[in-house]
Amino acid sequence: MFSIDDPEICRSMLESLPTGLCVLDLQKKIVLWSDGAERISGHKRHEVVGHSCVSEPLLHCDQPGCEFCSEDCAVARAMKTSHPTQTFGFLHHRAGHEVPVQIHAVPVHNDHGSIIGAVETFSHIPQAANPDRRDTLRQFPESVDPATGVANRAAMQSHLRHALISGVEMHIPFSVLLLRVEGLAHFRASFGPEAAASFLRVVARTLEIALWVTDSIGRWSEDQFLIILSGCTEQALSAVRERIRHMLAGEGIEWWGERRSLPTSIGEAIPQAEDNIESLIKRAQTSLEAASAWRNRSSSIAGGQSSGS
Repeated sequence: MFSIDDPEICRSMLESLPTGLCVLDLQKKIVLWSDGAERISGHKRHEVVGHSCVSEPLLHCDQPGCEFCSEDCAVARAMKTSHPTQTFGFLHHRAGHEVPVQIHAVPVHNDHGSIIGAVETFSHIPQAANPDRRDTLRQFPESVDPATGVANRAAMQSHLRHALISGVEMHIPFSVLLLRVEGLAHFRASFGPEAAASFLRVVARTLEIALWVTDSIGRWSEDQFLIILSGCTEQALSAVRERIRHMLAGEGIEWWGERRSLPTSIGEAIPQAEDNIESLIKRAQTSLEAASAWRNRSSSIAGGQSSGS
């Protein structure tokens, strides 16, 4: 007769949980992969058990700078600090798309109290469970940018002011990204205003998909979008920026029978003490100009090498 504390029964119960559950050893090799993990990620148990989630990224998005595929991921922090950790992010699904998830990680100790691994759970955050930004904006049509459907500059100024106040009074961290669509004026002159507007809508849509419902996105100027990342710390900012850059890199529109696209540059800023809207945006703009200059230099070098080859 089997007992409820029989190891095989316990393992079977864990593996059948609807929440994704993954057990890893100190080298971050996967030793248990639940049915829920299979369902959420698309990766089957036999494909991941025994593999490392770092050297062969199977759990999370494997793009450069990913906030999970590093030694500062939730699992690594749990094992390093001996404390539970939690975060939000995106899993890289086997089919190629990204899945928004909430992640918890707790360290595992042996009988002597030494850490021997970690348990990670992750649950899918369904889009239907989050209020649609567009539903909110529809209630305040005066706050909508008519060309892109996202918040306009006035609304973003209000969001930014609220974020600054919340940061001071309630210590809620946030970060900002300032994104510019490069060459938009030339694109508009070449293909017309409708093509330019269509591409801006594609950028806005991609940003909405890439961001959490607690984040804010709006059109800041003719060719710029402002993003307010609620709860985003300085440590996670670069990874979020890189994820957005990667998602935008593949976007474009079909126009005159050909696929048209434009590059983007992204600047960033972390609020500091005594910051106001102007000072915060000024730093983001400075960062954006540096990113744009770096992108232009890289393109020039690549073009020169191509011409010389």
